[in-house]
Amino acid sequence: MDMNRTFFLRKEDAKPQWQVIDAEGQILGRLATKLATMLRGKDKAIYTPHTKSGDYIVIINADKIKMTSDKIEHVEYAHYTGWIGGYKVRKAKDVNPEELIHLAVKRMLPKNKLSEQILRRLKIYKGSEHPHIAQVETTKQASKA
Repeated sequence: MDMNRTFFLRKEDAKPQWQVIDAEGQILGRLATKLATMLRGKDKAIYTPHTKSGDYIVIINADKIKMTSDKIEHVEYAHYTGWIGGYKVRKAKDVNPEELIHLAVKRMLPKNKLSEQILRRLKIYKGSEHPHIAQVETTKQASKA
């Protein structure tokens, strides 16, 4: 590679891999930070900010994720529907575990047009079974070759 030229990854040249991460016993914030970094591709040497250089990530056992101290009782998730009196607040214990992970990762991504496309690469499942086994196996075989 010529050291006098800047490298930019083209979207045609990106080759995303499939990764499976077990969320059992992991802390929500620390996992979300790791996931946001991997989804953006910042853990790779070919990172380019304006392209999707990250991997597809499958999270299993999302229902076994932990929150430190008593955050499960005190953390509130609020949104406004747009209607009068439409301010809704839910406690973390009332939110699905898949949605907890999704919201945590979404809020750690940059607020731009690319973040929605990046977030589509995140697949979250409660149990240990997921429908992406074929993609994961294909990726493992391709990386061994």
